[in-house]
Amino acid sequence: MPTAFVTGGSGFVGSALIRRLVEDGWTVRALARSDGAAQAVRDAGAEAVHGDLDDTVALREGADGADVFHHAAAKVGDFGDPAEFERITVQGTKNALAAAREVGVPRFVHVGTEAALMAGQPLVNVDEKAPLRPDSPAPYPWSKAKAEQAVRDANGNGLETVVVRPRFVWGRGDTTLLPQIVAMTEAGKFVWIGGGRQLTATTHIDNTVEGLVLAAERGTAGGVYFVTDGEPVVFREFVSDLIRTQGVQPPTRTLPLAVAKAAAAASESAWKLLRRNDHPPITRFSVWVSALECTIDDSRARDELGYREIKTRERGLEELRRDAA
Repeated sequence: MPTAFVTGGSGFVGSALIRRLVEDGWTVRALARSDGAAQAVRDAGAEAVHGDLDDTVALREGADGADVFHHAAAKVGDFGDPAEFERITVQGTKNALAAAREVGVPRFVHVGTEAALMAGQPLVNVDEKAPLRPDSPAPYPWSKAKAEQAVRDANGNGLETVVVRPRFVWGRGDTTLLPQIVAMTEAGKFVWIGGGRQLTATTHIDNTVEGLVLAAERGTAGGVYFVTDGEPVVFREFVSDLIRTQGVQPPTRTLPLAVAKAAAAASESAWKLLRRNDHPPITRFSVWVSALECTIDDSRARDELGYREIKTRERGLEELRRDAA
């Protein structure tokens, strides 16, 4: 029976990945930084290994004897202390890679993101040749770009690395994004920046996991693969559909893009100057992901991995509606 080690196993992607691996007959161990995280990974079907990405001993213990190391852990957020993004996302990835190499794990699969390409510009029909943006002014993009580059640089000398990049992961089990959108809508705080009519790619959680599983099995060493739900959708229409699954009517208010960009820059500057620990009302990254086109060519995954979406948007939305009923 093959064995996998998973970081970020208590999160949305990581827990879904654990469940899929267990269903496929894998033995799974997962890093857990707290008692709550340990219970979450056990509930998903994995053995908990207590520790975090700073704990190199725990990383080696979890990875020892594994056939695949799935790295799904990162600091997620659109604003925060740059040192934390560096420590968790960048150095944490390097620690994971070092542990995998030291105990002889043959394959390392990294959960990447299209955000690693973002620096304030639309992404229009991008593929894997688009450059990473470690120079991005937003911490999540630059930290994920640096982490991915570390993964790609580590390929070779007995360790095969593969990167899988979903975009706008959604579906059952999401305890963060959709609940936040719904809460903001109910509080009257959600607006469509620039009207929300731009095109966007999406990746259902089941399709995300399918891409990770295929990359572990078939991905080219050193390869990078986008995986999506297929054809892009209009951002406003899709997010409105998501909100309606929760029995809530989507918002109608809009905010001009130029106004949002100026407000985000001013808010971030003020929060940094005042050294505030709470979250600014709007950030550059939140503007980028909600107002700029992001369309993706995932033909490499389809051609090389045989990737096909296993969950349509229609089925995914219907599942959310049933769960909320």
